[in-house]
Amino acid sequence: MLPPLPVADELTRPFWEAARKGQLVIQRCQESGRWFHPPRPLCTCCVSSDLAFEPVSGRGTVYTFVVMRDRRVRGFQDRVPYVNVWVELEEQPFLTIVANLVDAEPKEARIGMPVEVTFERLTEDVALPQFRPRR
Repeated sequence: MLPPLPVADELTRPFWEAARKGQLVIQRCQESGRWFHPPRPLCTCCVSSDLAFEPVSGRGTVYTFVVMRDRRVRGFQDRVPYVNVWVELEEQPFLTIVANLVDAEPKEARIGMPVEVTFERLTEDVALPQFRPRR
């Protein structure tokens, strides 16, 4: 069974379209240069609406994590235990994205772990950014 699929809206569509192509893009203010995730309609630094999605390296470190063991969540029953990570991307302090840690056992997860993005194809049209240990 598939986990719930993301539903793109006008604000998030560029993020999900890039993910489908295996690219990680993050919204950036064209005036202040600040990155934002999740996407928002205005820059919280300068209130500009001139925001665009730009490619990022996909590298970061685990800021924090939790090992998920609850089998009651539809679509995730066969995945437990899995690690949900909050990754700080290297482009900017506190620029974070939440995803799952893949290609690692739950006991390997640690704060400060270097990771890189990879994509899990769920359907022909949907790919999820996930993170794996950087070697």
